[in-house]
Amino acid sequence: MLLHTQSQVHADACIAERHRYIADDIDRQGWSLRHRFLSAGLTRALALECRALESAGALQPAFVGQGGTRAWRPEVRGDRIRWIRAAQSLACDCFLAEMENLRVALNRELCLGLADYEGHFSCYAPGASYARHRDQFRHDDSRVVTVVAYLNDAWRCTQGGALRLYPEHETAVDVAPAGGRIVAFLSGSMIHEVLPATRERLSIAGWFRRRPR
Repeated sequence: MLLHTQSQVHADACIAERHRYIADDIDRQGWSLRHRFLSAGLTRALALECRALESAGALQPAFVGQGGTRAWRPEVRGDRIRWIRAAQSLACDCFLAEMENLRVALNRELCLGLADYEGHFSCYAPGASYARHRDQFRHDDSRVVTVVAYLNDAWRCTQGGALRLYPEHETAVDVAPAGGRIVAFLSGSMIHEVLPATRERLSIAGWFRRRPR
């Protein structure tokens, strides 16, 4: 029992340290990259679920804009999506629990007032992309922090598909979508785009939100 307790304490300390690194990065530079944030088993289970949804025709073309300007524009955004809900699957519930722990940590470290999380599976077919944009809508600042989790096994940089970040006054940063990685950044200020890939590209894109003001 003591050994188990010590192991759990160590695991909890590692998770807390990982969350602090993300918070420190966001505070210092507006974005953070963490390798192997998701376990291999959870990454694999989420990828299988995303592919099963795609095979069943349950992923829908993603729209851009909001309200009356909302439209399907595949030349701007080419992924297909499905929103994640609680109790959708064991894998999704495990992922949502990871996001809840991160939300609590970011509020504790940065006092961001994050109230909830929303996210969706995202599948880009070979050649699909997403043009430069910000994740915060012009008249809606509820999205505060964007988190993208990657579900791609054995990804090679030569296959493309990078998330390209444009930090203000800095050189652009390319992040390959290797399985288990997450990228977190400030939704309102970070311009970014998804570059085309030579293979299918799977991820979960999501946002920590504050309550409307």
